[in-house]
Formats: sequence, structure tokens, C-alpha cells
Amino acid sequence: MKILKKTIAYMAAATLLLSGASCSDFLDKAPENTFPEEATDFTDLTNMYQPVSGVYGKLRTGGMHWIGVPLYIVRDDDVWSGRHDDQADLINIGESFIYMDSFWGFNEMWNQNYSIVRVANGALDDLASFRANCKSDADLQKNDVYEGEVRFLRALAYYRLTQLFGDVTILRNNLQDDLTRSTRDVVYEYMLTEDLLPAIELLPEVHPRNAEHQGAATAYTAAALAAKVYLQLGDYENVYKWTNYIKSSGIFHLYNDYYNLFKTAGMLCDESLFECQITNFGAGSGDEIRAGEYYVFQGPVNSGVVSGWGFIGYRDEFVEWAEKRGETVRAETTFLKGGETTRSGDHIDGTENQTATNCWNGKAYLPTNETPAGRGYGSGNNIRILRYADVLLMYAEACARGAGSMSDAFDAFDEVRARAGFDSANPHYISETEFAADAINMILDERRMELAGEWGERYMDLVRTGQAQTVLNEGADATPGDRNVVVNGWSADKTYYPIPATQIENAPALLNAPLTELTVQQ
Repeated sequence: MKILKKTIAYMAAATLLLSGASCSDFLDKAPENTFPEEATDFTDLTNMYQPVSGVYGKLRTGGMHWIGVPLYIVRDDDVWSGRHDDQADLINIGESFIYMDSFWGFNEMWNQNYSIVRVANGALDDLASFRANCKSDADLQKNDVYEGEVRFLRALAYYRLTQLFGDVTILRNNLQDDLTRSTRDVVYEYMLTEDLLPAIELLPEVHPRNAEHQGAATAYTAAALAAKVYLQLGDYENVYKWTNYIKSSGIFHLYNDYYNLFKTAGMLCDESLFECQITNFGAGSGDEIRAGEYYVFQGPVNSGVVSGWGFIGYRDEFVEWAEKRGETVRAETTFLKGGETTRSGDHIDGTENQTATNCWNGKAYLPTNETPAGRGYGSGNNIRILRYADVLLMYAEACARGAGSMSDAFDAFDEVRARAGFDSANPHYISETEFAADAINMILDERRMELAGEWGERYMDLVRTGQAQTVLNEGADATPGDRNVVVNGWSADKTYYPIPATQIENAPALLNAPLTELTVQQ
């Protein structure tokens, strides 16, 4: 058993990275299935998964906080905050790239993601203590798998931190007192060497739905995130290696019904590599495991069950771009348009108010007929985080950039487009010859549509390919407050958000020059 003194020290150190006021309803609540370290009997191996469950719980309650949704995605040219009468900082971010280090949302997501890191650090310590009491090979193997899951979850939190803030602190343990940051690339190296590559070795090679705990991370989950890290680093050989590893498994396939991909029928389908688990237990009342306001934040201002806060809108020019390129299958699912009735029978109230969106994120739409009476918007629907479509497009790009053949690049690209209705009979079909003439741009356009509204993928693609300077400076806004606003004002120094002022106040070492090498001591 661990003594109370160590627990108090643990919490004091962690406070350095979790300080400041918060709008979260969850920060003061322990993740599900966790328990005080001083009360843990590490000889009772029936409890060995509980620390792991706690990290998943923290991902759900903290990592899915609603303010993270816009912070990841409103910096691109396709999505905006959806409203001009609330959250002015989001408007300034999405339209003019004005970042205020005092904005509560920056501090919230810094806190929430580092909370996942520290809970994961504690879970790894607990698993090591359980491991000391494992007597059988079966128990040791379980311990390995559980460690792999935690390492993946910790890496995911770091990935989100770098996505938001660039250079961040590597918190190797919860007693660490030097909070000097490391460069983004050093953090990536740490994620790969300490977490993701070991996790691939530790985790089973199965689909997440076939994991011991359904929906848990597997070797392929970790490989997908590793590929995304290598994509950001421009290491296409390793992008190819890990996407091909997933592709060659034969386990994953594109879900053939794009309309239901993001609804309950698509949960843990063949395309899913990782989802945040949600459940209402199929009932209209009682216990519910949910991710706060993740769905309701994005829901349309609407009558009936399908109603939310009205944030996250697609810009009119993006909708027009999609329609001109012949999008139908993906457009129906991605664009939840006001004034129309969905295939599922839900009428979405329209608005002529130019200061509010008239096209919400349909990937967050859950029909009334899939929501138990008495439950709120999005109830019971998992949150998609990693998909096989992304893997195929990363594979295609790696091949097109020389890590594989152009023919293989086309096959993966064509597979994604075929699911979207662009078969050889479609007038917008792209042949292999046409593809070869402009492969990279075609893949980037495909990523733009396929991954629209998901985790800031469009913005990260613009930055890593050097297109942000042009695309995010298309011209001044002629009509301030109009949903047709053209984004303007991006520059390289706006690639990442500033370190939250509250964090610097509590940990001045965050202003130190970031470390440029991965060292033993951080």
C-alpha cells in the first residue's frame, strides 16, 4: 500500500500544471473507477484495470471538453464558431487569428490535457506496483496490455497539447518540478520512443471492438497515432510503414454507409480505430456515461430533441466548394443545413440571420429516433477520434511522396472516393492518369472533405504543407459579423496558441527557452 504522504506530494506537484479558474464541471471530480493510492491493495489483481479505466474516464470528461472542439477546428478556412453573439474570443480566433493569453479556453485545454497526462503517469506507477505481484504469464501479459493502453492515451494527450500550443512541457512524472518546455519535435520524439512505439509492441493486434475491454486501444490504434505524428514531422517512410501495417492487417475497412458512420450504427465499425466511449445504457433516465457538452455545443439551434447551443458552422464558401466538386454522400452527412429535413425525419430550423450559421456540423448529429426519450442531444453516441479513412489518405500521401508507388497511392485515394460515390460512372471521377498529374493536391483536397470538422485536421494540413500563409490570408472581411467572412490575419507566429497567462504566473519556467533535445531530465 502507498502512504498518504506520497499522495499529497503527488497532488502538490501536479497542481503546477493544473492551476487557474476553470469553466469545467469535471475538474474537481475523480475519473470513474479510480481510488486513492493509499487505499490500493496491489496484491489484488482483480483491480489491475482500474487505473487504466481512470485514464479513459479522464479522456472522456476532460479531453472531450466542449471548448476543445472549436479550439481545434475554427482556425481553418472551412469552419467558424457558428455564432457572433457568444464567446467573442472564438470569433477573434477563427476570423482574425487574435489570441488572448487570458482566454479561459486556452487555460482549460492546457489543464484538461495535462490532467490526462498526470492521471496516466499515476496509472503507470500503479501498474508497475501491480506487476510486482503478478505470478502468472497471463497476468504479466495483461499488465503489458494495460500499460500499452495508458501509453497510447498519454501520447494522445501530448498530441493534442502540441496541436494547440506547439512547444510544451514533457511531464515525465508527477513529482517533477522543472516545467521547462520542449520543442514540438522533441515532444513528438518522446511520444514515439516512450509511448507509441512501445505501445504497438505491448498491445494486441485486434480491432478495438475485439479488445478485452471493448473499445480499448490496440496495436493498430497506437500505429495510427504514430503515423499522424510522423506525418507532422514529414517522415513519409514511417507514415508508410505504420499505415501499411494497419492496411495489411486486413482487419479495417471503410464503413459502407457514410450517413450512419457517425451515428450509433457506426460505433466501433470496421473503420473505427479509436472512439471515446459513451453510453446511456439504452434508457431514457438513470445513469449515463457522457462527455459533457461535446455534442450539445455543436447541436443546431432547433426545436425538439435535435437541439443544441448552435456553435460550429461551416462557411458558405466551403459548402459551395464541396457542391461544385460533386459531393453528395459526404455532403449529406457533413452539412446539417437549416431549413431542410434530414433523411432520418428531423426538420432543422433555418435562419436568415447572417450572424449565425445556417449549416452545422452534421458529424455531431444524432437523429431523434436514435435518442431515448428523456435524453439530450447526442446521448449514447461514441465520439470518433481515429478512422481508417484517415489512414488510407495518409498512406496515399506517403506513397505519392516517394515512400511507395503512385499506383498504390491512387488505389488508396480511389477507395476513399468510391465510398463517397465517386466511382468510374460519376462525372467527377478522377482517373489514375489525372491523379498522377497532381496527386498531393488531390489528396489534400480529399482530406479536406473527408475529415471536415474533425479535430483540426484541415488546419494542420495547411500548416504542414506551407499553404496556411496563403489560404488563411485570402482577404479582408468586407462585412464583419457575416457568416461568409473570409479569414485573414494568419502568420507563422500564429501557428499555435499562446501559453495561458495563468500557467506562466504559476510556473515561470514555462518561459524558458524550449529544450531542443530529448534528455533524461526535463
